[in-house]
Amino acid sequence: MINSKTIIITGGAGFIGSHVVRRFVNNYPDYKIINLDNLTYAGNLANLTDIQDAPNYSFQKGDITDAVFIDALFEKEKPYAVIHLAAESHVDRSISNPMEFVMTNVIGTVNLLNAARKSWEGDYINHRFYHVSTDEVYGALGESGMFTEETSYDPHSPYSASKASSDHFVRAYHDTYGLDVVISNCSNNYGSHHFPEKLIPLAINNIKNNKPVPVYGKGENVRDWLWVEDHARAIDVIFHKAKAGDTYNIGGHNEWKNIDLIRLLCEILDQKLGRESGASAKLITFVTDRAGHDLRYAIDSTKLQNELDWVPSLQFEEGLEKTVDWYLQNEEWLENVTSGNYQDYYKNQYNS
Repeated sequence: MINSKTIIITGGAGFIGSHVVRRFVNNYPDYKIINLDNLTYAGNLANLTDIQDAPNYSFQKGDITDAVFIDALFEKEKPYAVIHLAAESHVDRSISNPMEFVMTNVIGTVNLLNAARKSWEGDYINHRFYHVSTDEVYGALGESGMFTEETSYDPHSPYSASKASSDHFVRAYHDTYGLDVVISNCSNNYGSHHFPEKLIPLAINNIKNNKPVPVYGKGENVRDWLWVEDHARAIDVIFHKAKAGDTYNIGGHNEWKNIDLIRLLCEILDQKLGRESGASAKLITFVTDRAGHDLRYAIDSTKLQNELDWVPSLQFEEGLEKTVDWYLQNEEWLENVTSGNYQDYYKNQYNS
């Protein structure tokens, strides 16, 4: 059991990270939560306005690729644990700029591991390093089968290769130094505060504005979707209950072809926006498939369900409708993100 001490959550201004920060701040008032984020394009402190003044929350701007800064932060804060979500995560960006992914996802993770090792040396058993990863490290599946914790790694993009490398380093620090580490690999997330370069928020925004909705290839790629708040709840459970060195897969048992997902979004938005049935579907535009595009992912989360008593709380259709409602009700947030205004505000505030 993790005690009432300081926890650094990296990437806490991002999509998944902000939900994890919010959950820990609200559910564990005795914890001191430090949100460490570099506020790159995907980091947005507007994701956390509801808890920004909480007495057990603080924000620290910083770059995990800066080892000197990370060492100084650990020396100052003496964190009990780290929950590491900071990562470059967009596959298309990794194809055009792979070194950025190597620096953040690999070097950044190793910097955190080194700082933790130095800070916790002699007492690893009473500290924890939780590394949040992705199902994409496993590669692709055919029409059947699911990824388990025993599936061999087979990354196909610079993004997934960088995450696979970081996973290996985390396990190596457990095996070599005895660091208490846990890893989780999760399927695709959806929900509020998702940066609108990703499939679901991009489609919602484009449909709302009567713009073409791009779909790679024929839209036959299959993904397993999980509501982001269920992912945050899984991270909470794993952080507190998993054994040192253990790995858990997190998934929704909820596979959808991209084209079927987009068509469902079109139907939902036709209803929400008062459009004629089928009107939004006319916006679907098939585009050239991206390089190294994995056909299918599917996560088997049986281990997590059986050992730690976690199950998804929402059916996909319900969660998707909640997600659409959030974006329609938060037009200012969406406008600030798509225009880039959110970056200008926080750059000025933090003199970056």
